[in-house]
Amino acid sequence: MARECQLLGLPRSSFYYRPSLDEENAENLLVMRQIDRIYTRWPFYGSPRVTDELHERGWTVNEKRVARLMRRMGLQAIVPGPHTSRPHPEDRVYPYLLRDLEVAEVDQVWCSDVTYIPMNRGFQYLVVVMDWYSRYVLSWELSNSLEAGFCVTALEKALRRGSPGIFNTDQGAQFTSEAFTQRLRSAGIRISMDGKGRALDNIFVERLWRTVKYEEIYPGDYADGTEARRGLGLYFPFYNDRRRHQALGRRTPAEVYFAQN
Repeated sequence: MARECQLLGLPRSSFYYRPSLDEENAENLLVMRQIDRIYTRWPFYGSPRVTDELHERGWTVNEKRVARLMRRMGLQAIVPGPHTSRPHPEDRVYPYLLRDLEVAEVDQVWCSDVTYIPMNRGFQYLVVVMDWYSRYVLSWELSNSLEAGFCVTALEKALRRGSPGIFNTDQGAQFTSEAFTQRLRSAGIRISMDGKGRALDNIFVERLWRTVKYEEIYPGDYADGTEARRGLGLYFPFYNDRRRHQALGRRTPAEVYFAQN
């Protein structure tokens, strides 16, 4: 199957794509779009406060429904609490290695995360691999499920560019999976995972999500996965090569990353 996808130029993670409308009704998809906007604006909101905000916007929903949809979307408040990313119970969780570490050069630390992408017909998930120091997006991939496959695909793409000393993620099952961690171990990369209730440990990629959503995803208002892939395929080169960051001394991520490579 993997070889067939390779010959067709089709990402393996998208082979089993099914429109998400089959799994959530149209009203729930509209509510999920609102939840995503609320969460992107206030990522410290859990389901109770998201529910309150939905009520203020005229949506009649209860907290139980909002909590279920947030779990479906892979969203959690970025504050210490019970709703943390959960590894598979059989997977190993690695310690957080970045506390008090001065990240002073590219390829010292890479990080990765997954976010929800709303579309007019269903939704998908986006994963990126990013260099911590330069904010350079090394690779990205889309999937209609939260299984590990598309994260491994993004990792393989990034490793074609080089290799970091440390790779940091949250404790989500995609990243604690043996397929993902084994690939890192085989490359001699040290594995770091955010502590429970410490989503801010991966703060730079959290900031990336807000930028991508407000500058590309929401204005793009994608009809489907094809449009999402096309739009993001144009946006990430802009982000890397043209968009200057104040935190980088008004340089672009590409300028900083390739200055040391």
